[in-house]
Amino acid sequence: MAGKLSKCVMLCCPGKLPKEDMATDKYDQAIAELSKLLSEKAELQGVAAAKVKQLTAELQSAAQGFDPVGRVKTGFAHFRTEKYEKNPDLYGQLAKGQSPKFMVFACSDSRVCPSHVLDFQPGEAFMVRNIANMVPPYDKTKYSGVGAAIEYAVLHLKVENIVVIGHSCCGGIKGLMSIPDDGATSSDFIEHWVNICAPAKSKIKTEHSSLSFEEQCHNCEKEAVNVSLGNLLTYPFVREAVVKKTLVLKGAHYDFVKGSFELWDLDFKIFPCLTV
Repeated sequence: MAGKLSKCVMLCCPGKLPKEDMATDKYDQAIAELSKLLSEKAELQGVAAAKVKQLTAELQSAAQGFDPVGRVKTGFAHFRTEKYEKNPDLYGQLAKGQSPKFMVFACSDSRVCPSHVLDFQPGEAFMVRNIANMVPPYDKTKYSGVGAAIEYAVLHLKVENIVVIGHSCCGGIKGLMSIPDDGATSSDFIEHWVNICAPAKSKIKTEHSSLSFEEQCHNCEKEAVNVSLGNLLTYPFVREAVVKKTLVLKGAHYDFVKGSFELWDLDFKIFPCLTV
């Protein structure tokens, strides 16, 4: 182990390598070796593990610029060795098809990846991510992309749960709350999209007018989730599945500032449609 660790130290120590020699392949090789060393050697704890992590951070900061291709390559290499090759049964099963229990609506925000936050494994959740995790109402032409995803998840994959996850510091919700009363827009798409949850904005402005703008946005992050849950019921196949109790709708809010996660149900008081 000592020999391998010294090799990694030699690779990543700025004092040992001139800057011009720190090419992408050397950087990638060093990062890969350090990551592999930490994952393979359970005994690398305490000071040793801290030192290796420190060296990794120093190597990253010393890299000449950001290499997107290199980042993708090293990311996939790590996934293949640490996950794909170590779980042949899982990935073999997934090759035959998928049967997720969850459909998840989440924001495109890079800080709120549902698989990371909720530890979803491949095959567990059918994902839709967009600005401010919004679900538009049923419309065959206006929002056909979202409609197709919901239809596929409910009718073909037979998901049992749809979870809409809002989050803290949401830029989309801030944008919604900032739209002037005259409805003037300054972008081609964003304001038109976030207006899907305009009822949430109206409710917050009416019921919480005494709160600061930041507090109103925080409340709207959750209220917009409720509007999206209501919009889900405008899809006939969703409503039918909820009535039959084969599908459950849930709202959620992830606060990455506090490190908390809330999950709730809404009582829609839905009854089967009557036909004469």
